[in-house]
Amino acid sequence: MSLLFDNFASWAAHCQQTSEPLWLPVMRYEITQRGRTEAEIWAGVANAYKVMSEAVETGLNEDMSSRSGMINNGAKKVYRNPLAVLSVEFQRLIARALAAKEVNSCMGRIVAAPTAGASGILPGTLYTLQQQHNLPDQTIFEALLVAAGVALIIERNASLAGAVGGCQAETGSAAAMASAAIVYSLGGSTTQAFNAVAITVQCMLGLVCDPVAGLVEVPCVVRNASAAAIAYSSSQIALSDVDSVIPVDECIHALGEVGQSMETRYKETALGGLAATPTGQRIAKRVLISDIDILPDESEP
Repeated sequence: MSLLFDNFASWAAHCQQTSEPLWLPVMRYEITQRGRTEAEIWAGVANAYKVMSEAVETGLNEDMSSRSGMINNGAKKVYRNPLAVLSVEFQRLIARALAAKEVNSCMGRIVAAPTAGASGILPGTLYTLQQQHNLPDQTIFEALLVAAGVALIIERNASLAGAVGGCQAETGSAAAMASAAIVYSLGGSTTQAFNAVAITVQCMLGLVCDPVAGLVEVPCVVRNASAAAIAYSSSQIALSDVDSVIPVDECIHALGEVGQSMETRYKETALGGLAATPTGQRIAKRVLISDIDILPDESEP
């Protein structure tokens, strides 16, 4: 088996015909692709979730100051802020997504899910969901396989890379993965899970990739928080049996079409958007000079 399914419609039809849960075809795909046993795959998923959880906890408990100075313990500030705009659970959700992504920006250990630039979204959502609903680890592991299946189909029909499709392809795909995982974890149907993916993509469509100074810090970190919020809201909408109207496969096609049409400067080049602002340019020059200053002087013996 060289691919999972051509599209979400095929995945849904398979599960309807076989009565299999969404994660099971993904498990078989992983076994075929990796040549490992089911037990080994589960062990790998468990380890991935462990790393995700550790990234959340590290970001909330250790110093998260990046060398550029653009990241300065934002997750802890949000988590501890007594002035609540959101519910406490929602405040913790976005703080945890910030935390895991800050670990990436500070060169810590993360899981690229599906990319390093979007590495705070699945950890933030699933860590929070597990605590919120007291879910067993096995449910989260199965949900991660569902998320992986979503990523495989998006990659086949659009892209997961900011350099190809803009930030909509990175944080958008991660949020879509998270929304399907959330719906699955809470006992939602296949239709609801895929509606959540479609609604998420609709909300993220067109987002450019414009990293200041070419670093995956600003606006990447805060976008992980907003994407986690969108994953939660899309899941709530889908679990309430609100239809996405535009089918999920058509949404993924639109994601790919928008990515192809996007100008190059908005695709991880740091040539457009926030990276091209006066402040963004000043930061880029400062970071470049700092990098030059720490290089060894090759003229010295």
